[in-house]
Amino acid sequence: MLEMLSMYLSYPFVRYAIIVGVLIALCSSLLGVTLVLKRFSFIGDGLSHVAFGGVAIAAVLNLTNQMLIVLPITVVCAILLLRAGQNTKIKGDAAIAMISVAALAFGYLIMNIFSASSNISGDVCSTLFGSTSILTLTKREVLLCMILSIVVVVLFILLYNKIFAVTFDENFAKVAGIKAERYNLLIAIIIAVIIVLAMNLVGALLITALVVFPALSAMRLFNSFRSVTIFSAVLSIVCALAGILISILAGTPVGSTIVAVDVLAFLICLFAGKAKA
Repeated sequence: MLEMLSMYLSYPFVRYAIIVGVLIALCSSLLGVTLVLKRFSFIGDGLSHVAFGGVAIAAVLNLTNQMLIVLPITVVCAILLLRAGQNTKIKGDAAIAMISVAALAFGYLIMNIFSASSNISGDVCSTLFGSTSILTLTKREVLLCMILSIVVVVLFILLYNKIFAVTFDENFAKVAGIKAERYNLLIAIIIAVIIVLAMNLVGALLITALVVFPALSAMRLFNSFRSVTIFSAVLSIVCALAGILISILAGTPVGSTIVAVDVLAFLICLFAGKAKA
């Protein structure tokens, strides 16, 4: 097995997949803690459906770089979700349900009506659940992912105190002079970027797992925000790395394998937390 793993690691596309997978897992876990604590974790699920709609439009337009369409659409919808969530007539969960279901339905409709592909079902399944596209990344795509991931991590570190304040008590943050709306908007935009990056890794329907499971696992063992964030990031990276390597060796779907490892890690942390108590 070690010889086989060494052979696979000698191929550049495998190394690219590992680099992108680890970076996406890191970024997802950092924002995941905030989203879970703010009871807004399903924004990832909603935006992933929006991204699916963007992919459908890009496929119909035969764009080689789908991110030119998918990223702006997802960011705009993230802002709309945030604004709608603050509307007293449309609560946050209702806004997410409306936008996600509409995007999913229209995306599938567009792919059926306008797509020239002879394998629509395969294209839809790959987009929703991930595919081997993570193993066909180019240097340009890897570089773009690295740049965006570094931006996300740097912003999180620089704005850590502000994000911490907004996460736990927005009213106190406002009294302290922090513009909570601005930081909520920044969080929504960053999670939109992460969603778009993660689509090649786990697919549109499984992205929420990258955001939620590491954070929930860390919360079973730690109480402080800093400890939860650090452990969540480390666990997410380990699970992503293990999932990618297992999928390569066993020939299983990359996204589903990573999520399965995340679920297993959550169960281990759950029992460890109960034993600790």
